[in-house]
Amino acid sequence: MTQTLYTGKVHVTGGRDGAARSDDGRLDVKLSTPGGPGAGTNPEQLLAAGWSACFQGAMAIAAKQMGVTLADVAIDAEIALNTDGAGYFLAARLNVATPGLDPEVARQVVEAAHNTCPYSKALRGNIDVTLNLV
Repeated sequence: MTQTLYTGKVHVTGGRDGAARSDDGRLDVKLSTPGGPGAGTNPEQLLAAGWSACFQGAMAIAAKQMGVTLADVAIDAEIALNTDGAGYFLAARLNVATPGLDPEVARQVVEAAHNTCPYSKALRGNIDVTLNLV
């Protein structure tokens, strides 16, 4: 049985050179084309931020289930907008820092998070994803 826990609602106008505002007003940003003259953010940066936050939450759940304590975890996410002449496509890299954690345990936590994070599930098989422990 599916239970909806939350639905994010955002109204966008103007596409990549427009604006995005959530129904509760907590998100209110200008949008700009990557590398363009605008002062706003872009969909690639928003995806990187959202996925990283969700992934870090999934890591915390995985670590707790494994009896592992995480401290000072940081994720540097990179979302690349690519083209091959036939169209546009995305690629992603999550660079995950787990200071003080044994590298093998860190790998297990990251793999478990990648298997449970809703963003990872949505993107798996649809874009190239690289996970790096740094």
